[in-house]
Amino acid sequence: MTYEALFDQISQKKSYLCVGLDTDLRKIPAHLLSEKDPVFEFNKQIIDATADYCVSYKPNIAFYEASGLKGWESLQKTIEYIPKTHFTIADAKRGDIGNTSGLYARTFFEPDSSGLDFDAVTVAPYMGSDSVTPFLEFKDKWVILLALTSNPGSGDFQRLETGGMPLYEQVLKTSQTWAGHERMMYVVGATQASEFEKIRTIIPQHFLLVPGVGAQGGSLEEVSKYGMNDRCGLLVNASRSIIYAGNGRDFAEKAKAEAQSLQKEMEIYLDKYCR
Repeated sequence: MTYEALFDQISQKKSYLCVGLDTDLRKIPAHLLSEKDPVFEFNKQIIDATADYCVSYKPNIAFYEASGLKGWESLQKTIEYIPKTHFTIADAKRGDIGNTSGLYARTFFEPDSSGLDFDAVTVAPYMGSDSVTPFLEFKDKWVILLALTSNPGSGDFQRLETGGMPLYEQVLKTSQTWAGHERMMYVVGATQASEFEKIRTIIPQHFLLVPGVGAQGGSLEEVSKYGMNDRCGLLVNASRSIIYAGNGRDFAEKAKAEAQSLQKEMEIYLDKYCR
């Protein structure tokens, strides 16, 4: 999916919502456990319920890897089921030396090899350019680089001063030489809303993947006010607050209501801040 195609989807749906498919077998409704593939059945119903209100889905790969072969089969079926109109993100946080990163890229971008065909993958930048560029060798695929995350320990390294600026700013500046805004996004946590204005002076046109709204307490209005650009430039992820909004037989309806509520709020902010 291209930069403009993603913005077109946002404009059509009046939404920049990304639904995180962090599907835990121990948390899904009990009545699904009798299904042949409970995780896929849960995901399928969540996708059916929320597809009209979001533009992206983001499976967290750890939730599938933890179940071994069955988990990978559930993931593959999930990716095949997601409508092609939606931007798909492998939340894998990979990053290793060049030849290993090349194999990670094949895992998520080369369906003839792995059976998976994501639009984007999250990548850790700590090992530098040669650990990231193998992902960019795949045409029309995106790298989403970790920049300033929302977890409590994010300040341990990301805010350390280097060259007169926090390390996360150095990541933003340096990585722009690897790819432009049509191939590179950045993870910036919603709980870091005070930093969005500064970040936008460094990367005015890039999309930001923003976790931390909802269960983690980030403010959608603040993120939108300070992080939006003239192409929206935001994919705001909500996982637990949507997929676990209910735990009974009506779980999909509860998820739909939560996604629709976020979409309605996003429509207001798009009209107000996307100029």
